[in-house]
Amino acid sequence: MTATADMFFALFIVGMVVMLLAQVAPFPFILDSVAPAPTLWSMPEVAGTPTVYLTFDDGPNPTATPAVLDALAAHDAVATFFLIEHYVTEETAPIVRRMFDEGHAVGLHSHTRALVELVPDDLARRLTEMADRIDDLAGERPCPVFRPHAGWRSWSMFVGLDRADHALVGWGWGLWDFNWFRARDPNALSERLAGRVSDGDIIVIHDGHHQDPRADRRYASAAAALLVPALRDKGFSLGRICHQGSTK
Repeated sequence: MTATADMFFALFIVGMVVMLLAQVAPFPFILDSVAPAPTLWSMPEVAGTPTVYLTFDDGPNPTATPAVLDALAAHDAVATFFLIEHYVTEETAPIVRRMFDEGHAVGLHSHTRALVELVPDDLARRLTEMADRIDDLAGERPCPVFRPHAGWRSWSMFVGLDRADHALVGWGWGLWDFNWFRARDPNALSERLAGRVSDGDIIVIHDGHHQDPRADRRYASAAAALLVPALRDKGFSLGRICHQGSTK
């Protein structure tokens, strides 16, 4: 190829990478900076004690989530649970009610990346249906925040979130429990997460699985039991992403 062709090919590759990252980057990127809906990859500073936000994804899990709630209750700590709506059933509704009763925040999650393809009105309608189901079964409505599966997002999704008056919630860089396909060790996980955080950071741990509603997630409660005191030893308090009925 000529030098000009090489340059255009390089620009094409760069453009494709940028377009891909705009939708799948596990950190704030181009779409987030111009999106019509609020995006939260970290939380605003709160006057006083530095605050970290512990979040749990892919529940409610009938075996793992109660153990996580037990661990949080033992340390008088609050968290935010992003729930997969069709996992909220007559069986798991009491677990969700317990989240509300014990002062945790509840937000919406998804088991599929397909929501990035919905037109805005369909996404807004879907979010409303998800919240309605949780409200009907658990007796309280989740706050208007949504975490897309694997962080995949699109302009259409942001417009739909804006129409539904929801915020998109991400997480801090490296502050998730992915361990490169190796078993998740609670001690190593809590040590790594506690060592990385700063004021306003959002942490993600999975108490469920997007394909298996009863996945073995025992590490989640064990990690929470270690992580909460470790964070407090470093001078952090634990906060909620939102209060029910608010994105603040």
